[in-house]
Amino acid sequence: MKKILTTITASVLMATTGCASIVSDSQYTMAITSSPDDAIFTITNENGQVVSKGHTPSTISLDASNGFFDGADYTIKYHKGGYEDSIVTVSSSVDGWYVGNILFGGFIGLLIVDPATGAMWKLPKTASQSLLKNQNADQEGKQLTLMSLDKVPGGMKPQLQKVSG
Repeated sequence: MKKILTTITASVLMATTGCASIVSDSQYTMAITSSPDDAIFTITNENGQVVSKGHTPSTISLDASNGFFDGADYTIKYHKGGYEDSIVTVSSSVDGWYVGNILFGGFIGLLIVDPATGAMWKLPKTASQSLLKNQNADQEGKQLTLMSLDKVPGGMKPQLQKVSG
């Protein structure tokens, strides 16, 4: 009798819980890196709300779900002086443990528990970006002044370059 009761209890637990909810998380730790380091990053969710800010390298925690049966997507904007701004999109994907509900008969977990808790989704462990040097960065502090030829100081006239036009 005790063996039957244990089997029934285990069967009920397996049928009423979600595989991914037991094994996985609904929030994931993500390493945010860039090359070069010390870039400012801003992470926004699908609604445009800022969910995290910081400097690379950094480790942050993000929700894998954006609601019932809806995986989360994030936009990471990298900024560093002398480099071009860069934007990366990070999207959640279906967690492999979610498929375990089909294999083990956990239909409540498949249709309710895992989608409601967000455990059916996972996020990548890292988001990394190589920043491109801004070609205009070398021009900082330099000016272009337009003036008529008669206003150009005599010492600068040998440096003038003819522009066709």
